Amino acid sequence: MEITLENLATLQADYLKNEKLIAMQNALFENDLTKIASSQQAKAQQPFVFSIDLKTHGVTSQLQSGRCWLFSGLNVLREALIKELKIEGDFELSQNYLAFYDKLEKANWFMECVKKELAHDLDSEKMRFLLEGAVSDGGQWNMLVSLIEKYGICPKDAYPESFQAGHTRKMNRLINRRLRKFAAEAKAAFDQGQQDKIDRLQAQTLKEVYQFIAANFGVPPKEFVFEYYDQNHQAKAKHLTAHELYQLTNLNLADYVNVIHGPTQDKPFYQTFTVEYLGNVVDGQKVQLLNLPLDEFKQAAIKQMQAGEFVWFGCDCSQDGHREAGLWDDAYFQYEHAFDLDLQMSKEAMLISKESAMNHAMVFSGVHLVDDVAKRWKIENSWGEKVGHKGYFIASDSWFDQYVYVVAIHKRFLSEKALAALEQEAIMLKPWDAFGTLAD
Repeated sequence: MEITLENLATLQADYLKNEKLIAMQNALFENDLTKIASSQQAKAQQPFVFSIDLKTHGVTSQLQSGRCWLFSGLNVLREALIKELKIEGDFELSQNYLAFYDKLEKANWFMECVKKELAHDLDSEKMRFLLEGAVSDGGQWNMLVSLIEKYGICPKDAYPESFQAGHTRKMNRLINRRLRKFAAEAKAAFDQGQQDKIDRLQAQTLKEVYQFIAANFGVPPKEFVFEYYDQNHQAKAKHLTAHELYQLTNLNLADYVNVIHGPTQDKPFYQTFTVEYLGNVVDGQKVQLLNLPLDEFKQAAIKQMQAGEFVWFGCDCSQDGHREAGLWDDAYFQYEHAFDLDLQMSKEAMLISKESAMNHAMVFSGVHLVDDVAKRWKIENSWGEKVGHKGYFIASDSWFDQYVYVVAIHKRFLSEKALAALEQEAIMLKPWDAFGTLAD
């Protein structure tokens, strides 16, 4: 359909007849659109009160980096460590420690993926996907598990944040430029039948990337002294390796399942999925996504918190959120009413049209239940204490239904039917599937 001058005149005439929109135009001239369209009534219906409210120890900040999945995962392990060792006060595990190895492993993963596609041109569909994404800060639950099982965990005091760890954009660009150089050179070597040269190119690239990451982050320690106060304010010190500290949490992350709610026709419930070319550690845990109906998906998260355990989750934080107010609520912004826009979309439609996908990971640390029905959820974020409720956020239950896509659930909180589904062969999804996105 072409926009003719007659069409344009009709559109303008209809707009000028709408007194509400004219008033909105005047209000928007000097005001933020989100403030004009927000509902104070909706905000009042989400007080910062929760029937299940798990104790946490200090809000963290990922700064200008996309390491939310590492921060949220380490926040879960931190609470387990505090509980097991009866630690007094707040402390953090080193996000920088896992980020170092994640960058290195992702670089190697990227090169392994590229090698599988060398028979195709650099502008082929999958090769183009790999080259466009290359290495980023983001990740998923299984990628976190792979790192911790291989490298363990480290106190932040033993390997503190560098400036670059919290400001990663420039270093990511340089790493990706080097990796794309590898891809171009490896493709040329493949076309010339020089397989040995490809292996040498990979080894040289990995060496350079390691040196660059070490220069930006520092070299991670192989062992350290973990010092803390116990509940009696007695100073304690343990000489440990990173694997030994992980063992002290008394958690086996391999027992947690990456549970998703993906109500699209290509993803039947009670079926497992994996995503082609999604991962970080070549010899690590494969990405496994168990798709469950919404009620079971939600109840698993509630059961885990009722048992006193936190829930790592992934969501679309870009939708219907107010950073300063600390609220995610699909009823809070009244854009449809304010501007006569029809914005209603189902979760399925949002996923298949790429309107929505997981882009952020946080921790559920509470939920408010009324007659065993969830009304709102408490979230521990990693954006520092200056936003929300001193770093904590509220999500309405309807927002959960629409925009929460994945939760990490211990197997003991899953139904027999869900556990049986884990024994099935996983269906391979395309690399660009909505559930292949990374939380950052």
